[in-house]
Amino acid sequence: MADIRLVIFDCDGVLFDTFEVNRTYYNRILSHFNRPEMTGEQIAYVHMHAVNHSLAYLFQDNDEEREAAEAFRKSMSYADFLKYMEPEPYLKPLLKKLRPRYRTAIVTNRTDTMNRVLNEFDLKGDFDLVVTAFDVPRPKPYPDGLIKTLEHFKVSPSQAIYVGDSEVDETAAKEAGVPLVAFNNPSLSGAYHVRNLKELEEILF
Repeated sequence: MADIRLVIFDCDGVLFDTFEVNRTYYNRILSHFNRPEMTGEQIAYVHMHAVNHSLAYLFQDNDEEREAAEAFRKSMSYADFLKYMEPEPYLKPLLKKLRPRYRTAIVTNRTDTMNRVLNEFDLKGDFDLVVTAFDVPRPKPYPDGLIKTLEHFKVSPSQAIYVGDSEVDETAAKEAGVPLVAFNNPSLSGAYHVRNLKELEEILF
């Protein structure tokens, strides 16, 4: 591989299989407001977007309920949902092998749940930087998080890769000029395609 110095990961769908946790989390909120469970289209949307955008999407027909949903979700304990998160196989061995050869970072559309996730799964010390939707003016699909990360490490876009699994990752990477490693999603346009983290290791070493 070229002069890669920085490996940036998305969280949901890359570091963790979070389909079930996202489905359960947002359906809990919808149930509180006597709304039906999410459709497949809605599940796809919330998987990719920040929580405030997801709630705006789910409650787009009622601003008052959307504001109430924002307040309700802040009252929920994310600890109740961590049991639904599944770390990707080979995550810890890969992270251990990456450093110190590579710097590592996360750019995610998660907000106030990210620290809890890292602590719960003992990943806090495995990343040199974590950028959430709270840390930038605009979340993905905008490139702000990736640009912030490049500036932090003082590397060029060509010296980094971004491992992502969704269209918002693809768009953000393209706008930032960072090569995308499309993770388990052949429909994405990426510089590389991998089905799992073991295959990512094979690219990097």
